Amino acid sequence: MSESRTPIEANAAANGGEAVSARGSRWQVAGRALRHRNFQLFFSGQLISLIGTWMQSVAQSWLVYRLTGSALLLGSVGFASQIPVFLFAPLGGMTADRVNRRHIVISTQVASMLLAFVLAALTLSHKVQVWHVFVLASLLGVVNAFDIPGRQSFLVDMVGKEDLMNAIALNSSMFNGARVVGPAVAGILVARIGEGWCFFANAVSYIAVIIGLLLMKVHSPARALMASPLEHIMEGFRFVNRTAPIRALLMLLGLVSLVGMPYVVLMPIFADKILHGGARGLGILMGATGVGALLGALTLAFREGVKGLGRWVAMCCAGFGGSLVVFAISHSFWVSVILLLPVGYTMMLQMACSNTLIQVMVPDALRGRVMAVYSMMFMGMAPIGALFGGALADRLGVQVTVAIGGLASVAGAAWFWFQLPKIRVEARRLIVAQASAGGEPSEMTAQAVED
Repeated sequence: MSESRTPIEANAAANGGEAVSARGSRWQVAGRALRHRNFQLFFSGQLISLIGTWMQSVAQSWLVYRLTGSALLLGSVGFASQIPVFLFAPLGGMTADRVNRRHIVISTQVASMLLAFVLAALTLSHKVQVWHVFVLASLLGVVNAFDIPGRQSFLVDMVGKEDLMNAIALNSSMFNGARVVGPAVAGILVARIGEGWCFFANAVSYIAVIIGLLLMKVHSPARALMASPLEHIMEGFRFVNRTAPIRALLMLLGLVSLVGMPYVVLMPIFADKILHGGARGLGILMGATGVGALLGALTLAFREGVKGLGRWVAMCCAGFGGSLVVFAISHSFWVSVILLLPVGYTMMLQMACSNTLIQVMVPDALRGRVMAVYSMMFMGMAPIGALFGGALADRLGVQVTVAIGGLASVAGAAWFWFQLPKIRVEARRLIVAQASAGGEPSEMTAQAVED
């Protein structure tokens, strides 16, 4: 039996159908990089592996704190784990521009798995000492110096330039989804059965991503180049130095990593001494940052163009610094948890927007080397900040140290905001040039040239 409708009912039904269609299309936009089979394999494998990575990160911090009770040594382990990225990332970037990128990522994942197994064995056998953690963290840092530029450059091989921004956003979403689950699980496991099983779970989790990489069918050939390795490395630094938009983005990212990110290394002290939450509280605090960061990455995933991302970078940097200052002065556990949501949200949006803008401006032949400089600024400056933050926290206290970092981040955001009018024109020119070189759809070019 057919049912007659009034014009008002028919119009409401049509509008409802349009709303459902719009919601469906928005989610399709947010997940468009997943239409590529290679990225589906990468995404599913990395999601499992990254949960293990975050479990190990939290458990390792708590292990060092349990063994030493020292803020300085916490900062020192952070330094040991990330300073190799600063030192060796140029080699990793050069390798990513000369060698098959899929092979690089497979090799780094296997190496990371073996290091996690060693740390698990030492901890579960009750033989672990602080110097073991330092050595294994340093070796993992060397692996990451090759993994980060290789993996970031590999994204464009999996999805092409058309879906690159969405792939970066989904990759960040995956990273931070794991950041929510991993620390929460680690906090429970550390409190109940100890750190060693977190390390073991991380080692096993690498199997998923290795299988996904082996199942891929992706064209990522080795690139035969005539230049010497040193000349090849310097070419990447010269490109960054003479390209004002990329240079400004990387300088701001480096500043935030140096002065703002040490709050992560000092989190065990906040959890224990100031907020009285213990190992479980540490997992909740780290998880809250991850929830905020996940929301930030998803915000970027729903975007289709790069217009306005420069302003987002400045505003997110200011928001990160301001949120960090308020977090530093809080003495309430649950208030601190809530304050870490905007900290994670703005930090991730700044990082992902910067990554996107850099990748759409850089030529593919230089992608690995430029992403190596990105790695140096984002992860390589963090260990220097961790060491400095640990030393400063021993003298001034963790709250003052984190508040100073937040204020410096706000100052950096103001500087970048005043640079935007000068660098916007060159940024548009670079984006249009790379879109044309890659034969990309006209939307990217249109978004780039809009004021």
